[in-house]
Order: sequence, then structure tokens, then C-alpha cells
Amino acid sequence: MKVKRQKNVRHILSFYKNNFSYLEPYQVLIDGTFCKAALQFKVDIKEQLPKYLEGNVQLLTTSCVLAELEAFGPLMYGAFVVAKRFKPRKCGHKGAPLPAAECLLSLIKPHNENHYFVATQDPLLTQKLKNIPAVPLVYLNKATPVLDRPSARSVAKAEGLQDTKIGLSEHEASVLKALKDEPTVQQKKKRKRPKAPNPLSCKPKKQKTSDTGSQKSDQAAVKRKRKRRRR
Repeated sequence: MKVKRQKNVRHILSFYKNNFSYLEPYQVLIDGTFCKAALQFKVDIKEQLPKYLEGNVQLLTTSCVLAELEAFGPLMYGAFVVAKRFKPRKCGHKGAPLPAAECLLSLIKPHNENHYFVATQDPLLTQKLKNIPAVPLVYLNKATPVLDRPSARSVAKAEGLQDTKIGLSEHEASVLKALKDEPTVQQKKKRKRPKAPNPLSCKPKKQKTSDTGSQKSDQAAVKRKRKRRRR
């Protein structure tokens, strides 16, 4: 596994551990679409998922998932064989099985109290699960397992839990959220005025003699010439 991808997985796992108390062994609910993709891209789920999540993993499915795969016949027979390798989780629908997506949603709602991961390739199921906080989602990108980043609902729930831990009331938390959402007003930059020159670096100005002063000096010089000395 590449270093960058490994760091990303650890970061996401730490988010669920720190905010929602996820612990090993991780319980992963697997549906038929994930089994089919694993068969198509030759992914050994039992080997790859524990290695990818870097921990102990319990791979689970439900009787509804198995019944749906079996109902598709030869088209999904390979996925059915793969799913049968996993431990079935009691869902309460054994007598009247539900569609696989509805069955998995019933185990997750309303708050995913059992801390399930869900491994699926079903986009509609994925979208519904993202509306429930604290549900880690795993999918296959060809032959590569991917732990999806936390949904917006999960992030919002985690922020709410942090506010509760530091002792904020509901009103204070709502005010704080409103302040975070408000656009920041840019302060006007003060106009810099030109600084006075350094007197030590300035040369002294030359004094200019006025025209009248020069004329007077010329007249005085002429008078002195015209004076005669008396004997």
C-alpha cells in the first residue's frame, strides 16, 4: 500500500475512533454488489480488508443479502459463493427477507450504535448511508479497497460532540456555529503616510542671496570708488 494512501486511511480511522469510539475488531457488513466487484477484480476480501484497515476485522453479511443473491440465479452465483464465506449477522428478517439495501439500513439506523462499517458498490445505498452520522463506507476502486472520507453529517455530528465535551450549552453551540458561518469582514487597510526625511542624511540648503541685497552691495562698492581722499 502506498504511503500517502496508508496515511489517509489512518487519518479517517482516527476520526471515527476519537469521535465515535470505534474499536477493533471492526465489524464490516458486506453486500452482494461488493462481493461481485471483488470477484470481478480478483480481490480476496478476507485477506485485503484486514490488511487495508490495519487491524482485526469481522466480515459480516445478512440472510437477506444471501437470499437476494440466490434469487438472481446464475448471474450472481459467484458473488453468492463469496458472500457465504462471511458470518451472517442476525437481522430479524429470516422468515420474510427484505431487499439487501433495506436490510442493511435497518441494522444501521438510527445512529449506528453497533459501529458497523458497510462495504458496498451500490450508489443509492451509499447516498442513504451518508445521511446517517458515523457510518464508515468501504468500496472497491477496481482492485483497490477505499475507505471513504467522513460524510458532512458525520463531521457535523463530531463537531457537536466536541462542543458538548467542552461544556457548551445548545444555545452557545448554535451561536458559535452562526459565528463560524458568518463571512468575515475585511478590515480597511490604513493608508501609509510618507515619513519625514532623516535630518542626518539631508545636506544643508545653500542660502540664496536676494537680488536687492546684491544691488545694494554693488552701489556701496561704486560709492567707495568715487570717494576721494583729501589731503
